[in-house]
Amino acid sequence: MQIYLINGSCFYLSFCFNLTEKLSASAAAKCFHLVSEKYNQRTAGSPLRLVLMIASASIGGTLQYGYNLAIMNAPTTFIQTFINETFIERWDIQLEDYQVTLVWTIIVSIFSLGGFAGALIAGPMTIRFGRKKCLLLNNIFLMTAALLALLSRAARSFEMIIISRVLVGINAGISMNVQPMYFGESAPKHLRGAVSLSSAVFTAFGVVLGQVVGLREILGSEPCWQYLLASNAIPGLIQLLTLPWFPESPRYLLIDRGDKEACVNALRRLRGCEVQSSELDEILQEQAETKGMRPSRPWELFTDRSVRWQLISVMIISSAMQLCGNDSIYFYASYVFKEAGIPADKIQYITIGTGTCEFTACIMCNLLIERKGRRFMLAGGFIFMTFWAVVFTIALSFEDRITWMSYLSMACVFTYILSFGMGPAGVTGVLPTEIFNQTARPAAYMIAGSMMWLNLFIIGMIFPFLVSGLREYCFVPFGAVCLLSALYVGLFLPETQGKSLSVITHEFHRLNFKGQDHHFESQTKAQYQLGEVCLSTAL
Repeated sequence: MQIYLINGSCFYLSFCFNLTEKLSASAAAKCFHLVSEKYNQRTAGSPLRLVLMIASASIGGTLQYGYNLAIMNAPTTFIQTFINETFIERWDIQLEDYQVTLVWTIIVSIFSLGGFAGALIAGPMTIRFGRKKCLLLNNIFLMTAALLALLSRAARSFEMIIISRVLVGINAGISMNVQPMYFGESAPKHLRGAVSLSSAVFTAFGVVLGQVVGLREILGSEPCWQYLLASNAIPGLIQLLTLPWFPESPRYLLIDRGDKEACVNALRRLRGCEVQSSELDEILQEQAETKGMRPSRPWELFTDRSVRWQLISVMIISSAMQLCGNDSIYFYASYVFKEAGIPADKIQYITIGTGTCEFTACIMCNLLIERKGRRFMLAGGFIFMTFWAVVFTIALSFEDRITWMSYLSMACVFTYILSFGMGPAGVTGVLPTEIFNQTARPAAYMIAGSMMWLNLFIIGMIFPFLVSGLREYCFVPFGAVCLLSALYVGLFLPETQGKSLSVITHEFHRLNFKGQDHHFESQTKAQYQLGEVCLSTAL
């Protein structure tokens, strides 16, 4: 193999030097550069180590978000009984059904407040400890939460479950911000799109895994619910054992720590070959572009007119991702399918189909996003969700009169989740990377994450009351959110596929400075071109 490579390289070199006799020096140099680039592509290393790094980080990262959404559905009845028994033992009080539902809702929804706190502390942690070390330290919250959940039944304390859910939420909030940053800074340029969407794929896989583990035949039975809540420690343990073997983010090593040698070693390990000068030059240029510039603070974005519509877009789409009610289906799948007329003993098997739908859809979104574009996938997903919400409402309204309507209701839930996975689930996390420059991007992610977690908390609190109160019309509010979101995407969000940051920024300037003097536009464009080279560092 080495002989072939040597012969091939000699052939390429001799071919280029012979051209110098007939062509000008500049033309021969250009030819030499093109042939050398082609040769480097042929001798590039395998991305296997990068794939393994993605798996290791995701198992203890965004997989935890999906897993901890799903495992709370199976033990619903058992934990509610445990809450009631605890009140009777302590204070000799028999709780009403709505009181038990309220305590259960707090246990489920407090996860979102923990995620909100995690999103706020993720930024400072990554700056202080780095991307990889931050993910490893994040497991402290997870292991403590698992221990509290495991001991809660023996201690006869539902408060320990609440604290456990807060800590698990903090873990998920940190992972949802740090993991995409780690991936985007470690992936080569031609793989950054697929790598950034792998976070959504692992989230959906976590949902499926949590639903399977929550089956009554595994850990979803009455004697085992405390083990189910503590089972999230296993993915965290896998990450603790595997992630230390992989390098830190190359961009963090060079730009934040100024360690060029460590950056080169990290690139060499991730690529499986010698570092190409073009990739290293790109990181060095990024270091030069950001030298002396400090990251924007979240509150500064609210007063910066040059990012007004970018910020509005991120806030609306991040909020719609939760206000559409998709993730709440995993929290309260039993409620939804019971309302749809599915027999109680079959619901646990039906719920596995919901996670499988989103997992399949996220993979399809990964394949289609670079062909169809972000705007098309987002708007299309919301439009289909609106349609299926209407069909679901009609099916619920007629299920007492037509026997097969219950099966149509179940099919609508699946197609609703499938539509969510094809658009909002994968594209929403990519947008802040593409419409904000390097200095504004961390703050934009913090705001987007905060909106996502706060709205998840709100929906988690009101969802069971919507189902019990609105009954067959429970999905009407979610359908309205999807319709309004589709209209916003179609009217105001520009397509970002294949465009540079300066082009995208120019399109947003038409909204940000509508009717204003072109002087403002030229000033703002000059500011954004400072971050153009660094477009993909925070994927």
